[in-house]
Amino acid sequence: MRFTVFSCALLFAGSVFAAQVLSPVGQRVMAPDFELADTEGRMHRLSDYRGKTVIINFWTTWCPPCREEIPSMNRAWNILQQEDVVILAINMGEDEDTIFIFTADYPADFPLLLDREGEVIAQWPVKGLPTTYVVAPDGRIAYRAIGGREWDDPEFIRKIRDLRAQ
Repeated sequence: MRFTVFSCALLFAGSVFAAQVLSPVGQRVMAPDFELADTEGRMHRLSDYRGKTVIINFWTTWCPPCREEIPSMNRAWNILQQEDVVILAINMGEDEDTIFIFTADYPADFPLLLDREGEVIAQWPVKGLPTTYVVAPDGRIAYRAIGGREWDDPEFIRKIRDLRAQ
């Protein structure tokens, strides 16, 4: 594997979740495009989702905050999936079997993508796991979150929905 081992974001006062904030990205830059297969072999290219809000989550199965936030992402997906919102969870360096076992305890109805060699994470400014970016419909990065979050929080849902109006 070519990627560096990232720390799990457990630095938050003994809590698995960080402060419930989505940090706005000051100067919105274009999100780096990528193409990755999901656990079922379907290909996903970020640029194919232009015109939609895309939540991109970098995670691993061994990371406790990653495990804790997947259920809230799934609840957010159930709320937002009919609203031109896409969630793509990019797994760092693990294989389909490891993820399959993980999803028995932490089901996810949104695509789980495989970045086995760390090529995609190398293009994104990820400092720890989990790290999540929210990409606006114009393809620019609007928000960043380092550490676990409750993605079905009403304020998060509002911010994600508001990107459609911008």
